[in-house]
Order: sequence, then structure tokens, then C-alpha cells
Amino acid sequence: MAVGFNELYPALLDWVYEKAEGRPHAGVDLQPFAVKYGLEEREGYDLLAYGKSKGALDDRFATLGIPAANLTPYGLDLVEERRKRRDSPVARSKAARQSLLRWLWEQKDQGFHFPITDSFVGTPDAIFEGSELTLDEIDRAASYLSDKGLIKGTKVSGRQGPVRAEITAEGQDCVENYGGDPSAQDRRGAAGTTYNTYLPNAQGVIVGEQQNFTQNNSTGVDPSAFIQLAGYVGQVSGTLGMADPQRADLERIAQDLHAEATSEAPEQGRLRHLAGQVKERLLTAGATMAATVGVQMAEQAIGSLM
Repeated sequence: MAVGFNELYPALLDWVYEKAEGRPHAGVDLQPFAVKYGLEEREGYDLLAYGKSKGALDDRFATLGIPAANLTPYGLDLVEERRKRRDSPVARSKAARQSLLRWLWEQKDQGFHFPITDSFVGTPDAIFEGSELTLDEIDRAASYLSDKGLIKGTKVSGRQGPVRAEITAEGQDCVENYGGDPSAQDRRGAAGTTYNTYLPNAQGVIVGEQQNFTQNNSTGVDPSAFIQLAGYVGQVSGTLGMADPQRADLERIAQDLHAEATSEAPEQGRLRHLAGQVKERLLTAGATMAATVGVQMAEQAIGSLM
């Protein structure tokens, strides 16, 4: 079977965390996880190797016959930060709004008019940090987006938001220019810092100019390198020669990186993780100048946290 390691990786970290009861360096047999997800023995070892390459897992307890994993301190931090975000009502609310708006953009792009908003529940896009968004969360998100004029639709008694909805022109602008983040769109007129970066052989790409931002956080994190990286990916993704699904995945991660970097309190672990994912996908895009520059920008951004 074709294994989506990038999709299984977060679930694996959560699974090891639960089985090890949150203890780093505690060894966990991966065979039950492999069986649960239909992995062959070789694929189980390959997934473990993938986790090691990301720095979150180790195999100090593995044997020739049984793949076993343990979380590294970095992996432990990743899981706990992810769980903190997953349990945050504010973070879940923001995620529901952005993912629903992007889904409605895709529905309209595919020719579906006024789809049932409940149909979004249970889709792969209606998942936040490994946890499915609930019908109530989606209903509240639809209400917010409707109030902001980003979607329009039919409302019924007993529901907060429209039960059938379609994205508006304003909503399309929000998705295409602000990653589906209404808060970023609201800040478009605010005075902020524009980053202009000259990239050799990249036609003087202007990075970050399309989304000014005001740094206003108390975490001690300078998000400028991450905002530059996200902006750069958004501008060159169509030139990398990637298949549509891979390109869409890269752009989604870049949007998430931009949202995190421009939030009031960017988390270092989240920034490092998302920038690492951008780097990984650019490496698979081939040795083009645009991809190479992006990889260098990702490495510099991650290095700024050290």
C-alpha cells in the first residue's frame, strides 16, 4: 500500500505519547499501530525512520523483529504543544472558520452551489490537530463567516449559521489572499512592516508585500523570516512543476505557517514544525532555483529560533 507518512506521523506521535504515558525515552511497540493503519512490517520500520528524520522519535528500544519507538524531548514538546492547541476553544474556533471557508471556496470552484454546510463535518479538512471539528463548531463558524459577509446562505430556526452556504466575493478574496483567515483580512489596512527580499535568478521576487503585518507578541519570537517564507511559497508554488495535490498541500502548509507567524503569540514549536514541512516538500520538488531558495529560507527561519 502507498503510505502517507506525513499524514500518519502526527497520529504516530500521539499514539506513542499515550502508550508511554507522556514519558520521554519510554519504548513503545509499534506493531499495534501498524496493524491499526494496515501497515506492513517494512512500512512500520519506514515510518519509524521517517519519525527519526524529523527529530521527534528514536528507536533505542527497537530490535530486528519488533519496531519500537520512543519520543525524544523535542517530540514530547511537539505533542504537548499540539494537544494544547487542540484543546483550546479559541484555536479550534479559528481553525473551524478558516477550514470551512476554504472548503466552500473549493466547492464553488468545483461548480457546487450552496452545498449543505453539515457536509463539511467528517471530511479530511474538518480536522484540527488530529481532532474532528464538531457540528456545533462548524455551525458557529458558519454564523461568524455569514456575519462577516464572507459567505451567504439559507438560515433556519435552531441553527446559528446558514445550513446551505456559498462563498461571496469577499470570502474568495480572503481565501486567495489571506489563506482563509478573516483576522488577517481585517488587518489588511493596518500599518505594518513590508519585507522586500531580492532572490538571485528569481526575478526579484517581493516576499511578504501582499500581506503586511504588525508584530505584536510577547513570546520573544521574531516571525519575520517565517512570514517571508510563507509569502515566497505562495508566489512560486505554481512554478515548481509539482502535481496539483502536492502543490495544494504545500500551499496549505504555507498558509498555516503564515497564520501562526502573524498570530498574537506565535509558538516556536509550531513555527519550527511548519517550516520543516515546507522545507521537506520543497526538497521533493526538485533542484530548481526557486525550490533551492525556498529550502534556504526555511533553514534560515528555523535557525532563527535557536
